[in-house]
Amino acid sequence: MLDKQALYQLVRRIPTGKVVTYGQLAKLVGLPRHARHVGNALANTPENVRIPWHRVMNAQGRISLRRTNWQSGSDDLQRILLEAEGVVFDDSGKIRLRDYQWKPKTSGKK
Repeated sequence: MLDKQALYQLVRRIPTGKVVTYGQLAKLVGLPRHARHVGNALANTPENVRIPWHRVMNAQGRISLRRTNWQSGSDDLQRILLEAEGVVFDDSGKIRLRDYQWKPKTSGKK
């Protein structure tokens, strides 16, 4: 079972200008191969929980389009927030993970 508090703590540790993938987060919280669970948990984060959600991307270095509330502009907002932190996208909307991916030494799990 996904420990949402551990997930939120880990997302809070992602440094400015760095990103992680959903699969990477899943592995770091002890649920390898469960990227979708992480994505669903992040998509359903309560409004009162403040995390830098914009620093989480898919394994291709792209912003994962939202299935719900797509008209909210949150995909555009994610790119705007990342660009403000110095993350550079290519013409196809992709970033170079080898340049921007955060690789923590530990998972942060207790």
